[in-house]
Amino acid sequence: MNIVFEIIKYHWNAKGRHGIHSPFVYDLVDNCFTLKMNSIEKEQLKQFEQQLKNNHTLIDIEDFGVGSKRLGRRRKISSIYKTSSSRGKYGKLLFQLSRHYNFNNILELGTSLGIGTYHLHLGNQRSNITSIEACKETWDCAENNLGKFKNIQLIQSTFDHFLQKNSDKKFDFIFVDGHHDGEALLHYMQLLKSHSHNDTIFLLDDIRWSNSMFEAWNKIKTDNEYHLTIDLFRMGLVIPRSQQQKEHFTLSI
Repeated sequence: MNIVFEIIKYHWNAKGRHGIHSPFVYDLVDNCFTLKMNSIEKEQLKQFEQQLKNNHTLIDIEDFGVGSKRLGRRRKISSIYKTSSSRGKYGKLLFQLSRHYNFNNILELGTSLGIGTYHLHLGNQRSNITSIEACKETWDCAENNLGKFKNIQLIQSTFDHFLQKNSDKKFDFIFVDGHHDGEALLHYMQLLKSHSHNDTIFLLDDIRWSNSMFEAWNKIKTDNEYHLTIDLFRMGLVIPRSQQQKEHFTLSI
């Protein structure tokens, strides 16, 4: 995959609010992507991230997926924070989706330090968030950061073990942020079908991480079980929505 070509193609195809005829997608662009944190939420997020930014503790990472492209097995918490995909505009996206749709039950596959988890929590502090992290020392850090919140359940487990053990649990929003392998992503999406419903919103991270991830994303786009897919360049939104005709959008955020 030529990433420069992908960037050019994405920006060429990406739409704003104009030219969108789907009411659901128009609402997403016009009312969800425009949401902003208030001053209290901004300060809470700043304090949360400052703690991670200034934490130079070394931890041993046990990667159950592909692993980081830039960091070794022994990493500083501050270094992990700097490479997190759940910061900046993509963290803001998690907050916006959580705030706009008021999800009752959220599943996050890949807690890491809990940055994405905290954005989701800020979006709707009544949501029940279940976040899965396999690496013990990373899970310890997230538990230290988020353990005080009663509606956030942090589970140390592999994705496979959790999904197979809890096949009766369904979620309104599922954030897949781990493993970074196309074959694994397709495997998890298959398992997640029993954990989702017709209006569950899936957010898939790093769809252009590698050739295999991008191939998996393109297969998911053509899967007839998902009637709405949205390319946000780094991430992809997937929703079954059987009530609408199958459509794909490329949007800028």
